[in-house]
Amino acid sequence: MAADWKKCDLIAKILASCPQQSLSPESYYKDICPQVLDLFHFQDKLTARQFQRVATTTFITLSRERPQLAAKYLLQPVLAPLHRCLNTAEIPESYRVPGTILVTEEELCRCIEDVFKVYVIGNEPLTVLMDSLLPVLGVLFLLYCFTKQSVSHIRSLCQEILLWILGKLERKKAIASLKGFAGLDKAVPSLHSLCQFRVATQGGIMITIKEAISDEDEDEALYQKVSSEQDQVEHLGDLLSLCQECGLSGDFFIFCLKELTHVATENEAELKTKPFSSKSLLELEQHQTLLVEGQEQKLLVLQLMVVLCERMSEQIFTNITQVVDFVAATLQRACASLAHQAESTVESQTLSMSMGLVAVILGGAVQLKSSDFAVLKQLLPLLEKVSNTYPDPVIQELAVDLRITISTHGAFATEAVSMAAQSTLNKKDSEGKIEEPQQSSHERHTDVAHSHLEQQQSHGIAPQPGLQSDAPVTPQGVNEPSTTTNQKSGSITTEQLQEVLLSAYDPQIPTRAAALRTLSCWIEQREAKALEMQEKLLKIFLENLEHEDTFVYLSAIQGVALLSDVYPEKILPDLLAQYDSSKDEHTPETRMKVGEVLMRIVRALGDMVSKYREPLIHTFLRGVRDPDGAHRASSLANLGELCQRLDFLLGSVVHEVTACLIAVAKTDSEVQVRRAAIHVIVLLLRGLSQKATEVLSDVLKDLYHLLKHVVRLEPDDVAKLHAQLALEELDDIMKNFLFPPRKLEKKIVVLP
Repeated sequence: MAADWKKCDLIAKILASCPQQSLSPESYYKDICPQVLDLFHFQDKLTARQFQRVATTTFITLSRERPQLAAKYLLQPVLAPLHRCLNTAEIPESYRVPGTILVTEEELCRCIEDVFKVYVIGNEPLTVLMDSLLPVLGVLFLLYCFTKQSVSHIRSLCQEILLWILGKLERKKAIASLKGFAGLDKAVPSLHSLCQFRVATQGGIMITIKEAISDEDEDEALYQKVSSEQDQVEHLGDLLSLCQECGLSGDFFIFCLKELTHVATENEAELKTKPFSSKSLLELEQHQTLLVEGQEQKLLVLQLMVVLCERMSEQIFTNITQVVDFVAATLQRACASLAHQAESTVESQTLSMSMGLVAVILGGAVQLKSSDFAVLKQLLPLLEKVSNTYPDPVIQELAVDLRITISTHGAFATEAVSMAAQSTLNKKDSEGKIEEPQQSSHERHTDVAHSHLEQQQSHGIAPQPGLQSDAPVTPQGVNEPSTTTNQKSGSITTEQLQEVLLSAYDPQIPTRAAALRTLSCWIEQREAKALEMQEKLLKIFLENLEHEDTFVYLSAIQGVALLSDVYPEKILPDLLAQYDSSKDEHTPETRMKVGEVLMRIVRALGDMVSKYREPLIHTFLRGVRDPDGAHRASSLANLGELCQRLDFLLGSVVHEVTACLIAVAKTDSEVQVRRAAIHVIVLLLRGLSQKATEVLSDVLKDLYHLLKHVVRLEPDDVAKLHAQLALEELDDIMKNFLFPPRKLEKKIVVLP
């Protein structure tokens, strides 16, 4: 195989070299480049990989040696479908008819696949490649968002391309691109206002001209626009959650935090340069437009902060510089609030937490180097401002002491700094002695920073390991029992357990969530004292399932799942009864959370799930008849995953499941439920693969008829797409069953 790759690379170098007998390099590359692009599209499975290797290497070599010609004859043709629908492009009048296909399904699919092969597989961040892709990133991101609405094979390609380019770009350019994705920078090229993505007939995606909006549909169009922007922010959060190791997520979070400072302190009176009486109608209209745009920007920044606080894990900050930038942004916001006489309890707590974080860094949690102190000195002007203007004398004194400690590179540190660090970390035991730490210094930074996020956005972040530092760790400090997560088995005391149980009812969200996480950890470690109180723990977890904060109820879900893994016979029936209860007993949200718990239990049980097959399937089948549409869809999703895991253990239940899916797909009034029913079939066929002909032998014909019925008569495009994908899966399964691939093997029998 290695020899084959070397041959491919050698051929690529020959193709990329202009022969001496050619009239000019441009004429040669004008002829050869279209043929190189055709190599990407070979369908023969035996030779496609070699041809694609040759094409990719030729592409990279030509881009490195002749960037201008590569941009003209390779990159422009590849990216042409995306350039065609940019808001900076001129769409001819003949193409502006509503419904006109601007980019066909085949063109768009081929474009994305070619970009993936060149950029991600080629993995050469050449300037010409980066500069060519940068203008179409906005369209690529919107395409990625559209693929998240349904099943599409190019979703993963779009995601990989975006992650690759964001990781390779200079940090400033990457942040600028993210601003464009979020809608904070309208100057970034994006999809043309006349264009839209649509699902094509073959299950792919095409770009068409939008239909004209009538006066009656303006409200619906506005709603679609707002919901689309919200979805884009959510998908941006998903994308950033995958960019944490390179530090991009942390830098973008700090950028948003600085923007939040402007939002919190901006004085709208600055826009009112003239009294209204002296303004013309045009000026008034422009003034109102500026106000509306300003409010939209503020709301967008706030929504971004909410999403980032929810999606980003404790690994968001990867070095000391990012932590210092985070603290600086927080101090700036506190100083700005004081300047506008807008001091509040939240701002005061935020300021205390930020200064406590600085004290933690200076208190020995990280072994600081000279370069780290150079970064910390950026805080000196802000600390001086706080010491001179803040009304609280304790904070004033702490700001002065922190300035002295930073200026002397830690040579002089007052007791106030040490006390602030210990108070921030909550690591001082009842005897006032310092024990061995259970968390690294990186975890401490993250705990404090995420407590700050919770205060400003009411969204807690799990205090788990994540902060990376260039400096080695010096273990100092200790964990309080209420937040310990690395206890050795049998090491907890009754007092510690009671303290954590009390903390589980604490009104403060971080304290409550930390207590739930600690209880979950003790259950996972099979702590005897914790397991003795299984009924009490189950009650605590179930009560916290109804909490509205994601950090709390996700911690509760984890706790119930771990407890059920230890005592499935005792706990599973109660959970099934709660999931099967009516809306009067439990809210729909709570029942869906219980459904998530049940799925985690099913995954944890593995092959042992067959023991609980009957109650689980019957509960989900009853859930499909629930009056609430969301609960019906949830039950179908859970049913699909359960059936996937049962495989041959489905047995006679397969007839009940099939009858249920057929009835729902044909008769349910809510489109979301019909989609879920068809998606269950897709999951079944995809999960069972070649085993489907045995497991589903009795019902395969019925499922086929159902899918054909959906493709012909279902009004919803997404459900049709799911059905088409299921038919393709079924087609592949039957082809392999009827015509199994030939194996070039010879059976050898050893005679006795």
